[in-house]
Amino acid sequence: MEVPHQIPKIIHYCWFGKTSLPEDAQRCIASWKKFCPDYEIVEWNETKINLSALPLYVQQAYAAQKWAFVADYVRLYALIRYGGVYMDTDVELVAPLDRFMNQAAFAGFEDASHVATCVMACEPEFPLFKEFLLQYSNMQFLNPDGTLNTTTNVSRLTDICLERGMLQNGQCQSVAGLTIYPADYFCPLALDTGLLKQTENTVAIHWFAGSWWSSEEKYAWKITRRLHRILPVKTAKRLGKAIAIARYRGWSSLAETFSDFCRKQRKHE
Repeated sequence: MEVPHQIPKIIHYCWFGKTSLPEDAQRCIASWKKFCPDYEIVEWNETKINLSALPLYVQQAYAAQKWAFVADYVRLYALIRYGGVYMDTDVELVAPLDRFMNQAAFAGFEDASHVATCVMACEPEFPLFKEFLLQYSNMQFLNPDGTLNTTTNVSRLTDICLERGMLQNGQCQSVAGLTIYPADYFCPLALDTGLLKQTENTVAIHWFAGSWWSSEEKYAWKITRRLHRILPVKTAKRLGKAIAIARYRGWSSLAETFSDFCRKQRKHE
């Protein structure tokens, strides 16, 4: 007889850096308590886990104070060991999670092509997430040239799912036991445009606080969202990035960036 799937009623979140939770994060956590009152909520931080025992990638990310990349590993560790639901601290619940818990694992699309990692859930020892976790054992956060390996876990999880037959159509599908829901379930706010497309399916809203972004990147996103009201998405993104470069690095850096862009375009012609 097949044992029915059951994801434990635990909500995990990560908060590294030894600072107090901001008000926005506290409001999001309050929404978890409101809609999931019988769930255990666990904060993962420096006192909860021995970072020195984790892969070099995690230690280097912590040394660089890139807390979001530390959390990329720790969320998987927590889910694989204990099971439950992981949520970023900028995720607000607007409905209960109970109807999703009777399965092996679930997540949702961030857009039509990419799998979001702001809300992830599984039973303990879920194989696909174990394989995902193992990737970090063979990589470093600090590149040989001194730059940082800032490939997002969204890109990594998306690639893993594509290798197992995921269709980049934004529709509900099952990939190696992972149910992936359309974006309106857990990620109805569009990253590119800032448009909120909340529907009757919406259970959570990822507000994209962007804790891993630099001040320049946050400013570019803010300007892009405003420009999108009057310009196409690609044009708004390019202009938003240009305005941010000019503000934070000066006009000479903007001119250099534009020259690099023109050189790359000529190579593709």
